[in-house]
Amino acid sequence: MGVAGSFPGYTGRSSGPVMDREEADRALARLGAEHEAIETSLLALQDHAGRRLLEGAELTGVTRERWAATEQSITLLWGYFDAYADALSEAREIRARRRHPNRDDLTALTELLRGESVTVANPGAVPPPSAAGPARLSERFSLQELVARMNELYARSLDMVVAADSVWSALPARIDLLAAELHRTRSLAHSVGVRPGEHPAGDDLAEITEELTTLRVQVISDPLAFWLPGPGSAAPGGGRPDTSRYDRAARALEDVRREIEAVLAVRQDAEARLVRLRDVLSRADRTLTEARAARGEVLAKIAASEVPAVSGPPTALQERLAAASDHRRHAQWHRLSPLLEALEQEAEDELLRARESLTSVTAPLAVRAELRGRLDAYKAKVARHGLAEDPLLIERYDAARRMLWSAPCDLRVAEQAVLRYQHAVAELLQPHRPDGPQDGRGPGGQGESR
Repeated sequence: MGVAGSFPGYTGRSSGPVMDREEADRALARLGAEHEAIETSLLALQDHAGRRLLEGAELTGVTRERWAATEQSITLLWGYFDAYADALSEAREIRARRRHPNRDDLTALTELLRGESVTVANPGAVPPPSAAGPARLSERFSLQELVARMNELYARSLDMVVAADSVWSALPARIDLLAAELHRTRSLAHSVGVRPGEHPAGDDLAEITEELTTLRVQVISDPLAFWLPGPGSAAPGGGRPDTSRYDRAARALEDVRREIEAVLAVRQDAEARLVRLRDVLSRADRTLTEARAARGEVLAKIAASEVPAVSGPPTALQERLAAASDHRRHAQWHRLSPLLEALEQEAEDELLRARESLTSVTAPLAVRAELRGRLDAYKAKVARHGLAEDPLLIERYDAARRMLWSAPCDLRVAEQAVLRYQHAVAELLQPHRPDGPQDGRGPGGQGESR
């Protein structure tokens, strides 16, 4: 919208002598473009996700107060815009009366386009004095003054909407993630006997749970209470969400987590082995996920290439791992020990298989990268010998490069193109024979070995 918080096209001209036809036409064209820009901005504000959330939310505190004022400002904005549109329509009607406007037409156009010709009634829809001045039944504006008033109301409204939306976009999701981590930590604490009233860390977990629950409710109902405006920023929404309470809760949870880890360290070796198993299987699963994603990339970027299929995650191993955890939970050590030994070997095998699958899938991309590197290395060699401007080399280099940097890339064709470029380079760099061709491109030339 041009200057941050303003509608585009506002020039701030004052009224003056009677305009001639060309001046009137230019003014009408500018005002028409300005009208479209203002309408686009207002519709964007109307459709803003933050505004829709504010309309449907049960607000409290400072957000409820500012939203009530903002709703009045938005209503007034549309009233101003309608008055602006009516004035523009009236000016267009005057101009359309005749091809060559007479003196009366130009005087009317001058008054309408430059003078205080727009009267706006404000029956019960005037915002507080801090937003739009003292309450009056009606006000008179020039079109430029009307745009300035709309700029002010729009900037205030957008600032409020963007600030609330920024807080809602940042904090609730982070609180939910921390709450999920809190739930996992609390479950882990209970498994080792760390409970409220029995261990200080258990009391801390209860306090963090209460704080996160309260914080989320307050952020949802009063987001502006968690907004820090940016110093000296005139742009709408200039500032950042206040995450201080969230940060304190996150640090407290991290402290509790470290304390619980210290408790876990005294447990038997079986739990550590189970953790390592989960990590190996998780890495295998992530590697297979990466291989599946890479396979899609290869199929999209490399043509005429056989890409092996990628298997799914090791669900059978996960089920046996769950059984091992159950044995440990019920202290069935005699069953757990042999199962752990078998699982550790099978998990390492699964990770190796996943890595081999990733290597196999990405092989075409590695071939393409090698061809690209070889092509650029020969180009650098050509430049060192002062042959960078040779037409044949330029032609063959460009052909090879287009093939290697296009998608999908046919590796077989691209490799042949690179070889043709190499052969051309080798021929040019061969010592000239007295009886042979003098341009270095005669028959019998051999490519230079790499």
